[in-house]
Amino acid sequence: MAHESFASLRAAITRRYFFGRTASAIGTAALASCLNPRLFAETAPSQTFGTLPALHHAPKAKRVIWLFMADGPSQLDLWDYKPGLRDWFDKDLPESVRNGQRITTMTSGQARFPIAPSVFRFSQHGQHGAWVSELLPNMAGVVDDIAIIKSLHTEAINHDPAITFIQTGSEIPGRPSLGAWLSYGIGSPNQDLPAYVVLISRIANGSQSQALFSRLWGSGFLPTRHQGVALRSSGDPVLYLSNPPGIARDDRRTMLDGLSALNQLKLADVGDPEIAARIAQYEMAFRMQTSVPELVDIRGEPQHVLDLYGPEVTQPGTFAYNCLLARRLAERGVPFTQVFLRGWDHHGGLPGAIRNLVKAADQPCAGLIKDLKQRGLLDDTLVVWGGEFGRTVYSQGTLTTDNYGRDHHPRNFTMWLAGGGVKPGIVYGETDDFSYNITENPVHVHDLNATILHLLGIDHERLTYRFQGRDFRLTDIHGTVVHGLIA
Repeated sequence: MAHESFASLRAAITRRYFFGRTASAIGTAALASCLNPRLFAETAPSQTFGTLPALHHAPKAKRVIWLFMADGPSQLDLWDYKPGLRDWFDKDLPESVRNGQRITTMTSGQARFPIAPSVFRFSQHGQHGAWVSELLPNMAGVVDDIAIIKSLHTEAINHDPAITFIQTGSEIPGRPSLGAWLSYGIGSPNQDLPAYVVLISRIANGSQSQALFSRLWGSGFLPTRHQGVALRSSGDPVLYLSNPPGIARDDRRTMLDGLSALNQLKLADVGDPEIAARIAQYEMAFRMQTSVPELVDIRGEPQHVLDLYGPEVTQPGTFAYNCLLARRLAERGVPFTQVFLRGWDHHGGLPGAIRNLVKAADQPCAGLIKDLKQRGLLDDTLVVWGGEFGRTVYSQGTLTTDNYGRDHHPRNFTMWLAGGGVKPGIVYGETDDFSYNITENPVHVHDLNATILHLLGIDHERLTYRFQGRDFRLTDIHGTVVHGLIA
């Protein structure tokens, strides 16, 4: 009996030793890949690529700047010109157009759905005569550099599930965001800045907005080092970036070395890969103490460049300032930058509210395209503009000849892409006479994300991560690359 107990104990110790040492080896490898990703580029498992070399095909883009117009901008007042609606003013939307499609609780109780034509004038611009609203004079000047997609659609009809869906590929929170997938899949050539940077712009005066949650740029079940890093517009760009008074940089280095040694011991003991991620994040934070202050210091930018972005460009936190930072991040090789501008939730008083908002949005967007182009960066930088859904043709609430509101509309909305291998100067997709249904070349949110990944050299079906016994991907089991958008 004693002999059997000893044998069982020895077997248990052997198993414990085996799994402990295996976990330690895995953790050490994870740490090495964090500090020098190229070491594992050629031998990485199928669900990861290491950094840079192991793409599925030749990329057309090296980085992405997503100008995210949170809250759903009205395609009818900006990009989707419907002149025939003037004859439909205050008439009910035909049931044959809506065809029983669901609507939000904010308008489902209305006795009628009166059509609200846009009060804004449209005119044609560029070599192909794209129709652009008078609200966007600066973007009208660069239509030959962008691809306007009028046929985006989504299943989500309310803000939180819709923005979660376009960011993560799922309406249910908890999945990794697009930027996190890119950080995981291709890493970054710049080891002094995060692979995924988030810039949240100050809301324009008088604009109503929905909340933005940090999970929208989170890493979900991916290692935490792939989550987005949000830069603040006041104080330290990143919390606790500056050393406390009396702490020199050498002191900080000594402290981190000691902390790293302790974490290494814990990593060897338990083999938790999150410890390796934490060590890598501490090292990144130390390097960011130098790289981030240099990034946000725009005093060296020449006046002619500042003028591209408009008068608010020197004010930290404005959309114009953040667009300039996005260009500076692109120059430094950061693979994914997302600039949020909220305030497009125009359920009422839309004409006045959107006029106010486009003053902050139009020139910086066009300025960013011009700036990237003149530096030779637009060719391999993909710029994306758009929100989570569009707006209804019918008015929410009271309709007058010069005032109306619009409810959420997931059936079709407009986005534009520029650079990074996208066909310039085209309009892709079409909608019916009421901008209510898609009539040509529909593009689902999953198709959009699949196309973005494709332009970066990634097959969206092969970028996977095994979690809880299943291989997950950004596009779930859906998504088709839209080759009609690719040059």
